[in-house]
Amino acid sequence: MIEAAKGGSLNKEQMAFYDTEGYLVLPRLLSDEELTPAREAMNEKVSEIAEELYAKGLIADKLEDRPFRYRLAELFRNLTADDFLKYGRSWRERRPGYYHLMSNPKILDAVESLIGAEIFSNPVYNTRPKIPKVAAGAVPWHQDKSYWPDANSNPVITVWIPFVDANEVNGCLHIKPGTHRKRVLKWHIEEQTGTGYTALHEEQVGQMGRKPTVALPVPAGTAILFNDRCLHMSTPNLSDEVRWSVDLRYQPTDQDPMPAHGAGFLARSRKRPENVATLEDWLAERPEHGE
Repeated sequence: MIEAAKGGSLNKEQMAFYDTEGYLVLPRLLSDEELTPAREAMNEKVSEIAEELYAKGLIADKLEDRPFRYRLAELFRNLTADDFLKYGRSWRERRPGYYHLMSNPKILDAVESLIGAEIFSNPVYNTRPKIPKVAAGAVPWHQDKSYWPDANSNPVITVWIPFVDANEVNGCLHIKPGTHRKRVLKWHIEEQTGTGYTALHEEQVGQMGRKPTVALPVPAGTAILFNDRCLHMSTPNLSDEVRWSVDLRYQPTDQDPMPAHGAGFLARSRKRPENVATLEDWLAERPEHGE
């Protein structure tokens, strides 16, 4: 059982649910205003992609006036999945808007309830633009820990946040409750989409307890927290919009910082507040201030 932390924003019932089920939904945790800096970072990337596609003659219109939720999908409407995958199935760029999101006090307050006030922002953070009818948008059943099986950081808490309403049409998250208490399963590299996702076979998923799969359609700004051993997946996007989301990760500062995956940063510390990384530190890939 998770012991109550000295700080944090979760109540006892929420903490108990997370401890038992391996995940927790915090509806509309972030306002549209709080999502704006990261959304601007996403828009910057989309504009860069549009410029490149236009320069190559692959599109005749950069669609600069189209809404955020539609523009990227419409840029690739007449192109191939391979054209899209040249830009990656997820983005991990150092744009200021992402730092501001990862440092948001509401997120850190929730995480603090689960792991305490010494919080390290894991280097594995992703922006995920799931565009319609591209197979790579569907993420197979997996455990996040399969990406760092030798790391001693347990748990790493994923915080998944949609930037548009996520539903079963555009490909919401699905969870297998309680599987965080199971061992890390032997995984394989998914070969159908060319994305290199780690994946599990259906029979493995079926052996992970009697609890049914839970689909999690949620409004934009909701935070879904889950343990890195918890089985999860997401379905294809069958809508006409982009299902924008981010997945952020946090862990105690005494765990492996996973430098092989990049440079994370000290996001909160009651013991050493002067060492919390600033935006300038993060942009320079310094894990702490003063290093």
